[in-house]
Amino acid sequence: MLKDNVKIEICLDSVESVLAAEKGGASRVEFCSDLFEGGLTPTLGAFKTAKKYTHIPLNVMIRPRGGDFCYTELEFETMMNDASIFKEAGADALVFGLLTKDGRIDKERTSALIDIARPLPVTFHRAFDMTRDPFEALEDLITLQVDRILTSGHEPSVPEGLPLLLKLIEQAGSRIIIMPGAGINERNFTMIHTLLQASEYHVYLHSETNSSMEYRPEHIYMGGVLRQPEFLLQNTDSTRVHNVVNMVRS
Repeated sequence: MLKDNVKIEICLDSVESVLAAEKGGASRVEFCSDLFEGGLTPTLGAFKTAKKYTHIPLNVMIRPRGGDFCYTELEFETMMNDASIFKEAGADALVFGLLTKDGRIDKERTSALIDIARPLPVTFHRAFDMTRDPFEALEDLITLQVDRILTSGHEPSVPEGLPLLLKLIEQAGSRIIIMPGAGINERNFTMIHTLLQASEYHVYLHSETNSSMEYRPEHIYMGGVLRQPEFLLQNTDSTRVHNVVNMVRS
């Protein structure tokens, strides 16, 4: 049992990583695809495989593309369809974020997705960090009855966003969960938790392993110029998860 019911959510994008997060003692996972893009909707096949081999709660990202969070009608229709599909498939919660062109919460579309998601919990992800007024956005999400907000405090990482995170946690009170995420690791977790005393944290804890491929044509690439190494795989590291979880165990 985690001390004071503190929950550690692991961000990941593969079935192997789900197994590793569970082995490390994580409270739940945020299941995505393509973390290089910041996390997109996973495939239904990957989700079903993860459900088959694990018991850890799977919160599913609903995000049709990388980039900003102002979506076209077709993109929004895709999000609604994905939300329905993953709810029916057994997701434990849905994760999404939608903004208007002027950098505010898209209340109408967010409300529509919440209606599809219920009775599942809903997390509004780091689209929150791209809003023009975090305090206004916080109140909007409380009014919409969103369950939690994933945020780095309007900064690239939680350590940089600590001053705003303190204010958001105070303003939120018990009305909504503020879940700090981005840039949290074993080295800074104790400092961050001591200061914020948040009830939930979102962390990405991975290690790199070489691909099993022996034949490696190095001159051919499957992506663009800005790319990750073709034969280097990133998966959640169960030991790193275990280390962070132990920091908040009683």
